[in-house]
Amino acid sequence: MQQRHSTAIHADVTISSDQSTVSLAALGWLAFFSEQLEAGESELVPMRIGSVHRDRVTAISERGAVRLVLSAQSRTTDIAVGDWVLVDPETRLLVRQLKRRMLLQRKTEGSRPTQLIAANVDTLLIVTSCNDDFNPARLERYLALVNESGATPVIVLTKIDQTADAAAYRRQAEALQLGLDVVMVNAKGPEAALTLAPWCGPGQTVALVGSSGVGKSTLLNTLSHKSSEEAQPTGLIREADAKGRHTTTSRSLHAIAGGGWVIDTPGMRSLHVSDVAAGLNTLFAEIVELASRCRFRDCTHDHEPGCAVQGATVDGTLDPARLGRWRKLTEENLTNTSIQSGPRGNKITRPPGKRR
Repeated sequence: MQQRHSTAIHADVTISSDQSTVSLAALGWLAFFSEQLEAGESELVPMRIGSVHRDRVTAISERGAVRLVLSAQSRTTDIAVGDWVLVDPETRLLVRQLKRRMLLQRKTEGSRPTQLIAANVDTLLIVTSCNDDFNPARLERYLALVNESGATPVIVLTKIDQTADAAAYRRQAEALQLGLDVVMVNAKGPEAALTLAPWCGPGQTVALVGSSGVGKSTLLNTLSHKSSEEAQPTGLIREADAKGRHTTTSRSLHAIAGGGWVIDTPGMRSLHVSDVAAGLNTLFAEIVELASRCRFRDCTHDHEPGCAVQGATVDGTLDPARLGRWRKLTEENLTNTSIQSGPRGNKITRPPGKRR
């Protein structure tokens, strides 16, 4: 019989003085994680990763923040904020990472490894502002990554007080994906927390992603009700191009006043897509549906007769610019995604590259 798992924290675990007691359920602990516990692990303590730096990792237990000890085999690049881990309470050693419900990650340029952004997140708040930062093509890249991760995407429009027509930005954002939730907030105002409350309840986790200077740190401070001493620093943006400096340099988990958790992330200037075929199909669902009506199964949607996709651009029901962005992302995904070939049981992984 499997042993009942104990969640008691031993007294010698180092905790922060400003962290109030919190239950595992309030931290986001679900049956998905408890079902992974094995016999013999009853003395280990489940904790959630709260921050990851190059040379150190902290976690949040039921009684507060703990700086973890990593084994020689552990690498901080393999750990994501939001991960659940099992820790030896006597030594603070990270013994085992639990499987993730979801993972948001991005491919970096060149041969560098994939970058982990956040794990076990329920909702991704894609933050953009109502100015020159608003870029449909970049938002589609975020949506493809979020769709593939399994989290729910929500676009958050900030700086609505700095434009004469915020509703126009909202309409453009809503057109990017069927059924997409888009909200408009003043990141500095307390009403922002009320607007985002449906996704920030007890035990829920959201992550803030977006470019620098769009108000992510300001929104985090509003959601978490941080004092001026605790608040994340916020930066100014250049008036010429609405670009901001990176004010958040690492990922971290923060408590939300409503009972949930928020992960802040550094601004990302570039996003490369790979292994997101399902995410692209969700993002461009209307094109996928049109393609099913084409006369030829291998239609390239370029010049073939009876192409329903091209027909939609002619009659005005599909924006040619939208089709162009679908082509670009689809080709980029094919180029960057490894494929497996060969007989069953003897598959060979081919590296990314141009497809014939």
